[in-house]
Amino acid sequence: MANEQEAKGFYKLSWLQRIGFGSGDLAQNLIFQVICTYLLFFYTDVYGLTPSAVAVMFTVGNVANVIWDPIVGTLIDKSNPRYGKYRSYLLYVGIPLSGFAILCFYNGFAPSLLYAYVTYVGMQLLYTFINVPYGALNSSLTRDTDEITILTSVRMFMANVGGLAVNSGLPLIIAFIAGSAADSLPKEPSAWFTAMSIYALVGLCLLVFCFTQCKERVVMDAKDTEDVKVSDLWMEFVRNRPLRIIAFFFITAFAMMSVGNAAGAYFINSNLGGTAQQLSIFMALGSIPAFIFMPLVPAIKKAVGKKNMFYLFLGAAIVGMAMLYFIAKMENPSMMLVYIAQFIKSTGVIVATGYMWALVPEVISYGEYTTGRRISGIVNALTGLFFKAGMTFGSIVGPAILGFVGYNSETIEQTPFAQEGILWLVCVIPAALLCLALFIISNYELTDEKIDQINREIEARHKSE
Repeated sequence: MANEQEAKGFYKLSWLQRIGFGSGDLAQNLIFQVICTYLLFFYTDVYGLTPSAVAVMFTVGNVANVIWDPIVGTLIDKSNPRYGKYRSYLLYVGIPLSGFAILCFYNGFAPSLLYAYVTYVGMQLLYTFINVPYGALNSSLTRDTDEITILTSVRMFMANVGGLAVNSGLPLIIAFIAGSAADSLPKEPSAWFTAMSIYALVGLCLLVFCFTQCKERVVMDAKDTEDVKVSDLWMEFVRNRPLRIIAFFFITAFAMMSVGNAAGAYFINSNLGGTAQQLSIFMALGSIPAFIFMPLVPAIKKAVGKKNMFYLFLGAAIVGMAMLYFIAKMENPSMMLVYIAQFIKSTGVIVATGYMWALVPEVISYGEYTTGRRISGIVNALTGLFFKAGMTFGSIVGPAILGFVGYNSETIEQTPFAQEGILWLVCVIPAALLCLALFIISNYELTDEKIDQINREIEARHKSE
């Protein structure tokens, strides 16, 4: 029976293969999470740009990506590179992506806006050429929903290893290199450049390891995808209702993460007067819950169901954000209470936003079921487009609010109005976005039973051909 199931595309993977696949997300987090979490702080407090200039640049970069995503998705679906339809790009694009990420943190031309634009936009476009095929790689390994749940759990576990290494480790590494471990987050340009170089090179090695461990076995024949067009992206979006739902969920989820994560350094430095070590602990608690809860996701989903799991953890994240807001308003806020609130918030965010990636192979199979074509690149380009739309919202809102409330990068001490603006970025706006996310995911209709039936019917079609 096991061999019969594998012949129908329901493959089981070894733990080395699962870890190999997950290492791709670990690599991307070591590189891109630095950009998402610390580049705004680097630009305003180290490189010397104004928040308004950064807001415009982030907008330009993300709008360019909105145009670029469908082109990349179409190219990937139409192409069949020598080393695999999706995994080849881990090799081809890994080196230039790592190089541009390092250059983003080079201060030699500061405060040149032109240099910042070239390196930031270039890095964004290259990241898309890694992220879209990597996302499609998931659905090419197996159709088995239980296996995809395990794959997603491993992937998110390892992604959060990267998140922990960045969010918690980067401040400590920068402080160590700058020789100021007891102070607030240092602003020594060479320390930032050296730290980013380390993360990017390790990330590149992990992309190569991911390439070696992934075997694509659920892909369409070249003749079935040779006529894929950019317009297919919009057609898929119109006719695939589950895809539309998770696309809008991606917008709200990534907007929430983009707004909240980029404000963490400001929150600890300015609202709480914290040190680099306290920032490290706070940011670490943004990833640590993954090591506790992501391995439990298959059991939690089995016990409470897919939708109820989203409701439970999104609700927990909102509670944690509310706690952070009111704790920060205390006359002498306790860092222990701040850490507890951050842990609760992060637990909810990590599980809910981590598991959403398991829904992407489901909507790919649904599209194949209704149209006969498994255009994984197009679907992942769409989810990537909406992920970038969410990131764009966050990248605009963060610096715009900092500019509006009069944030002063020359001093740790901020006005009460500026501190309130930072609180809105850390707590209020992300909580409002999660409320919207709860409504969106309530409309998702593909249960595990339904998607298993769809996959069995697809394989039966292939067998009869």
